[in-house]
Amino acid sequence: MVNPSPLTDLERAIGIHFRKTDYLRQALIHRSAVRESKAYGNNERLEFLGDAVLELATTEYLFALSDKAEGELTNWRSALVQGEHLAEVAKDLELGQYLSMSRGEEASGGRTKVSTLANALEAVIGAIYLDKGYDVSKKFCEDFILRDLDRLLAAGKHRDEKSVFQEIVQEKSGVTPHYEVTEEEGPDHDKQFTTAVYIGEEKVAEGKGNSKQRAEQAAAKAALKVKGWK
Repeated sequence: MVNPSPLTDLERAIGIHFRKTDYLRQALIHRSAVRESKAYGNNERLEFLGDAVLELATTEYLFALSDKAEGELTNWRSALVQGEHLAEVAKDLELGQYLSMSRGEEASGGRTKVSTLANALEAVIGAIYLDKGYDVSKKFCEDFILRDLDRLLAAGKHRDEKSVFQEIVQEKSGVTPHYEVTEEEGPDHDKQFTTAVYIGEEKVAEGKGNSKQRAEQAAAKAALKVKGWK
């Protein structure tokens, strides 16, 4: 297992001192290091918790911020919590250097993988929630993630390919496109998905990604190109 940087440096970077540092330590253990970290386990359960905390914090923030309709606020929330954005925040915090992972995972670029960084950030949110409660975890989300809303909107990040494709298909044909996973490959901690997008019975395009959501986005992007809509 590759030894990470001291956690005290990360605590200073985020302005939070943990009462129980084991929470933070577990949040930064990649699945590949689980054999060497049996005392703590990996960060997947904390990621699950942090994802829920982030979604609630984001929803509350947007609800208080704007009186836009539900659909628009949902798009804004998607832009804020998408993996690419979370990975950017994690890179700004240099979160990769604090991760414990196997040498093989590090050699494959594990410290810079979008999915690994995004998942770790969510796990850190879960750790903050357990150690400090909801208010502190919500403030962390606001200070490091939600502050980017204006920039993301200006860049059009709330208009993802999947949403755009769905709107065009519904307008042109009155149906909603659907997605099916056609292939899964690779180990559990680095699985790759291939997903096909359909309009009715017509298979329009396929896309690949390291999560089902990213594979669907890739399929929608390819479908827009196939149809000449983007």
